[in-house]
Amino acid sequence: MQIQYQKQVSRWGVQEIVVSGKSEGNPFTDYEISAVFSCGSERKKVAGFYDGDGRYLVRFMPSFEETYTFEIKGTALEDGAALSGSFEVTAPEEGNHGPVHVANTYHFAYADGTPYYSIGTTCYVWELQSDELIEKTLDSLAKSPFNKIRFCIFPKHYDYNLGEPRSYPYEGTPMDSSVLTTENFNEYTGKTEGNHFDFYRFRPDHFRHIEHCIERLGKMGIEADLIVMHPYDRWGFSQMTPDQDDLYWKYVVARFSAYHNVWWAFANEYDIMSGKSIADWERYADLVCRMDPYQHLRSIHNCRPFYDHTRPWITHCSIQRQDLYKTAECTNEWRERYRKPVVLDEIAYEGNIQHGWGNISAEEMVRRFWEAACRGGYAGHGETYLSPDRILWWSHGGELHGESWKRLGFLHDILCETPGLGLRPYENSAWDEVAAVPEDTGMSFRQVQDYYLIYYSFMCPSFREYHFDDTTEFELRILDTWNMTVTDAGIVKGKFRVELPGRPYMAIQLKRHVGNKI
Repeated sequence: MQIQYQKQVSRWGVQEIVVSGKSEGNPFTDYEISAVFSCGSERKKVAGFYDGDGRYLVRFMPSFEETYTFEIKGTALEDGAALSGSFEVTAPEEGNHGPVHVANTYHFAYADGTPYYSIGTTCYVWELQSDELIEKTLDSLAKSPFNKIRFCIFPKHYDYNLGEPRSYPYEGTPMDSSVLTTENFNEYTGKTEGNHFDFYRFRPDHFRHIEHCIERLGKMGIEADLIVMHPYDRWGFSQMTPDQDDLYWKYVVARFSAYHNVWWAFANEYDIMSGKSIADWERYADLVCRMDPYQHLRSIHNCRPFYDHTRPWITHCSIQRQDLYKTAECTNEWRERYRKPVVLDEIAYEGNIQHGWGNISAEEMVRRFWEAACRGGYAGHGETYLSPDRILWWSHGGELHGESWKRLGFLHDILCETPGLGLRPYENSAWDEVAAVPEDTGMSFRQVQDYYLIYYSFMCPSFREYHFDDTTEFELRILDTWNMTVTDAGIVKGKFRVELPGRPYMAIQLKRHVGNKI
């Protein structure tokens, strides 16, 4: 029996073991394969999967720089005998800090302790486009500040997104989509007539391509926030039976979980998937929690009502706006209600299409990012500018045409200067400002903090006065969050006045002066 694997793998890299096995009948349902990986510091059982052409794969992400051994078993093996081996784990590749996890209730960090501040974007089916368009997307991402991207495993059917994907997840054929127009697309949403897919036979090439995209994102330092299910469907993928759903979830987790940059977004807009109940989502959650040996981040995204984000399997809140105007402004409330990181994955999109969710200004997008950050959360970007070729970043990727993305890296730079692992609202701030301090300082709000970030949003003060105490010295910087400028304004203490330009989107940053530490 043939077995192939690497004798040396980097920490948080992927060890892929390839085994030849049974291919009679339906290998996706008739056989199983798994492995146990062990070293001095960990022991994990990992499910494998069928990859076509008589090949079974087991993937593993090692967490320690040690010698690992493995043993593979399963009904997929021709002679039923177990296979074993060993390999060495070396230092991680440059830029690989390991999986992101929740670090201190409200914020994130990589496995090596490096803080992670989410600056995410949405491109629902960028990876299911042509090679040329995919390369444009990756080039745009390389020039951008984004360190997370939300996208779907299934293709998506919606306005501005009526073409066929490059591949399908199952064997079979789709309906005739030439009849679709921007006027009649809703008539076909959720219909299955004309589609002929076998929901018990996967197309491995579809998943291999997504893995390739995940790998490329990982090398760029970008988290792949995988949307496992969604309602925008004309192929029947959103209406599969419970056993078909479970087969899909098991296959997805077995294939993707070994990649360090994977997050599980259980659904985009779970509440308009009429064929799925809360019991279904809880069943999927139980399956993922049992099968994912690395416990990647898990969320579920709403259209209107929230899922119960207090559920223990949910690691962070993935939120779509609840109000036409405000969402970032509610970050304080949601932090306290759920006591988990708040990620506003959809706060509307910068663009000019007719839909109300897709035509806010670049200035408003940037404002919402800063508002969310200073309230202790994280916002998400999207772009929906109409173009003659009807290629919108929000769905297809390609090129970025807006202005907000250029300014989000400035926010990330400021967040990286925050002591600790993130910001929280400053309880003792003035009622007419949005002020933040480091999350974990061990200080009560009655004490003077080491660091303050105060944001004035759409307000236009020409000056502000402050008084923390009479002795503490602060280094004062004035930030223009739109023009991305920093003005050093010297050392201040006691009661002091800050001169401002009288225009919106200004912030001030106060750092306790070196030599004046507590």
